[in-house]
Amino acid sequence: MSTEINTSVAVVGPGAIGTTVAAALHEVGRTPSLCGRTPRERLTLRDGDQLITVPGPVRTDPAQIDGPVDLVFLAVKATQIEAAAEWLAALSAPETVVCVLQNGIEQLEMVTPHCPRGRIVPAVVWFPAQTQSDGSVLLRGDARLSLPDTSASRVVAEALQGTRCSVDLTANFSSLAWRKLLQNAVAGLMVLTHRRSGMFGRPDIARLTLAYLRECLSVARAEGAELGYEVPQEILDKFQASPADMGTSILTDREAGRALEWDIRNGVVSRRGRAHGIPTPISDILVPLLAAASDGPG
Repeated sequence: MSTEINTSVAVVGPGAIGTTVAAALHEVGRTPSLCGRTPRERLTLRDGDQLITVPGPVRTDPAQIDGPVDLVFLAVKATQIEAAAEWLAALSAPETVVCVLQNGIEQLEMVTPHCPRGRIVPAVVWFPAQTQSDGSVLLRGDARLSLPDTSASRVVAEALQGTRCSVDLTANFSSLAWRKLLQNAVAGLMVLTHRRSGMFGRPDIARLTLAYLRECLSVARAEGAELGYEVPQEILDKFQASPADMGTSILTDREAGRALEWDIRNGVVSRRGRAHGIPTPISDILVPLLAAASDGPG
């Protein structure tokens, strides 16, 4: 199927999230340009019994770019933003929309210094996608993005219209971003235990998870997030209802010995808590341990 939406698109960082978005676009005849560190001839997304192959190549040199595009999906980790600056410079013009598919609540602050041109749109990514040992990506749920309701966001929504990746435009984006941050913060426990979602069935881990989520919620509410006191239990329930072998991107990075996004997912809670005078005793233990894990062996 092909629909006539003439938006030129590039995906920078064809990992699990980038591959999912690229496949969604390719599936409806809007194949994006692919940009990354590793040369590849194609990307592969698995969704149940369905296999979607996105033709490459994945370009590895920003000098290969002919000129700016209308829309860039920036899907690199927060630890890789500086390395992606050359791609952003090559792909962006003043009217280019750069949709940041990253974790955290500080996407604008982190990306803007490396993208002086273009209109930056933060996003909340709600779908579980995991890279497999053969290089393919397994999508384990419906693909959905939440964006602030702005004119730049509407460019993203139009580009993804009719694809398997739905887009929600919301006036209360900050609250959604904080809710996702709480979910991501708890995933740090998986890093420290080298366990997957099944561990949340343990009563002791469940109690620790709830205590940590309530600490994070206090900071989020102080930041203006409109989140109710029921949110910690809802997030725990979601982890407990997930397949026992469900992982998360920060656990994958830990297992591969890569740098971790500990600061944007966990450190931010401590930092914002201090600014509001809110004690964060659990964060104050978890964050140094995650930082040390991110340093690698030695």
